[in-house]
Amino acid sequence: MSDIINILPDSVANQIAAGEVVDRPASAVKELLENAHDAGASKIQLIVKDAGRTLIQVIDNGCGMSDSDARLCFERHATSKIHKADDLFAIRTMGFRGEALASIAAIAQVEMKSKLHDSELGTHIIIEGSDVKEQTTCACPNGTSISVKNLFFNVPARRNFLKKDSIELSHIEEIFKRVALINYQTDYTFHSNGKLLYDLHAGNFAERISQIFGNSHREHLCPVNEQTDIANIQGYVSKPEYARKTRGEQYLFVNHRFIKHPALNAAIEKAYADVIPERHYPSYFIHISVDPSRLDVNIHPTKTEVKFIDESALFSILRAATRKAIGQFSLATELQFNPIEEVDFPPAPKGYIPKPPQIHYTPGYNPFGSTSSHSRSAQGAPIKSAAPVDPKWTSFFDIKSQTESKPDTLADKQTTIESPAVLPSEEKPSPISQQTPCLQLNNSYIVSVMPSGLLVVDQQAAHERILFERLTNRKSPAHSQQLLFPVNCQFTPADAEVLNELLPDLKEYGFEIGSIGQTTFVVTATPTDVKESELQPFFDQILVDYKSSMIQKFNNRAQSLCRSLAHQMAVKKGTALQQTEMQQLVADLFCCQMPTVSPSGKKTMAILSPEQLLS
Repeated sequence: MSDIINILPDSVANQIAAGEVVDRPASAVKELLENAHDAGASKIQLIVKDAGRTLIQVIDNGCGMSDSDARLCFERHATSKIHKADDLFAIRTMGFRGEALASIAAIAQVEMKSKLHDSELGTHIIIEGSDVKEQTTCACPNGTSISVKNLFFNVPARRNFLKKDSIELSHIEEIFKRVALINYQTDYTFHSNGKLLYDLHAGNFAERISQIFGNSHREHLCPVNEQTDIANIQGYVSKPEYARKTRGEQYLFVNHRFIKHPALNAAIEKAYADVIPERHYPSYFIHISVDPSRLDVNIHPTKTEVKFIDESALFSILRAATRKAIGQFSLATELQFNPIEEVDFPPAPKGYIPKPPQIHYTPGYNPFGSTSSHSRSAQGAPIKSAAPVDPKWTSFFDIKSQTESKPDTLADKQTTIESPAVLPSEEKPSPISQQTPCLQLNNSYIVSVMPSGLLVVDQQAAHERILFERLTNRKSPAHSQQLLFPVNCQFTPADAEVLNELLPDLKEYGFEIGSIGQTTFVVTATPTDVKESELQPFFDQILVDYKSSMIQKFNNRAQSLCRSLAHQMAVKKGTALQQTEMQQLVADLFCCQMPTVSPSGKKTMAILSPEQLLS
């Protein structure tokens, strides 16, 4: 038998290594931004086109590279960060493996310009698929500029697995936030398709949080500061009342490196035990400084997983520090990002005598009765006779108690959207009559009787199914109610891009939304069952659900949005319902085309036969 084992060419080996380091454009962005930070840059620019498919460019004003270093940095395991194995346990830089640039160059067309600060000319290198096409001297600014063009051009299978541009851009934005958040002493800019998304200026940690997530976070956060022999913990955690239903803004850093550590995340969440609702999660921005010798970051190519020697002790310290911050600062009205300058009121002029305000009115004026022409207003003008009063004016206030509206009831939700195009009740009769009495169990389940046994309905899952079919089968735009006071909602630039895509669909469902600036939207009308005070978390959850559903390549956009809207607008478990509301919900459920399951696949009902009840 002939020999079958051979050594892979470097280009093939680099492509295999690239599968571990670079699996999407965001991975390349992470490596390039971390290299720029390691170069000591005080200003870093990120430019992407077509969510990184066409171009990823990172420009920094760091130390730059010499001619030989510029060429050598694209070789595998070429690094200036470590020289011996012991250096792995004293790492204070972001990149050290020496695989990033080699992996990126193996699957893209890379162009780099780099110049040392004390050199007159820099180096220009062009590489395609690990092959060096050109290396010349050039005139360029101090620092390094790397352009990654046509990512995965020679690996079409990997390129086909990329998601929509909005999804890939959201991943790039998340990587950008992770790097920019902790490196708050560096200026950052982020452009996408020629549009400026972020313009961040150097400052402190709190200012960087405000720049990225908006000034509204000032009143949401409590500072955390704990100094121990094991670790130093600094950062901010959200007040309990601002806990969210999603794990969106949770950032944990160790030695200026973003990490994912389930135990430490659990330590923070356990500190909120009994102070936030179930299935709600706090926001936090925590930086932990640890002796590098007691930390191992070399367990995964992406370097987001770490191991601690003192993990159990660190767990207790972090939980205690978070609990202390919640108790000490949760009553604070505002997080002071910058000292507030005192207002300087000039002294009053000498001899000035303040005069109290005066209100002028006519004591005898009656708007419902006729007044004589001799009555005069406070300004001395004669008051005209009032218009004759309709003797039936009191009928406008004769509102019967049974017609008074109740807030957030299922009756409101039933009138939010026009009836679906499903079979009417006479063609698809309900197995129970609308006069059949219903009971509510734990304010979550509706119990009724039917000929075949006992019917148990999950009120939230059932209402989701009803709303979903009404949304998907609508024939005209849904009705909406105008808000007395428009509500402003703020989003990140990437979320704002997604919301702009959804605006035409949301208008069909009863929302009227306009944009103010780049990341702020004003809501002027909503469906009747959406609470005005919960619009911001409502849209936050809609965007989270929509983006997670659209990760699946062949998902239907309209159905994904309808599924998310139905979930958000449905009556929740724990809501007490009236007898008529329960009867109507059950009747509407049996009019649906698929009454047995919710849009998410959860069972909406169960029928228990007499045999099952007595067995």
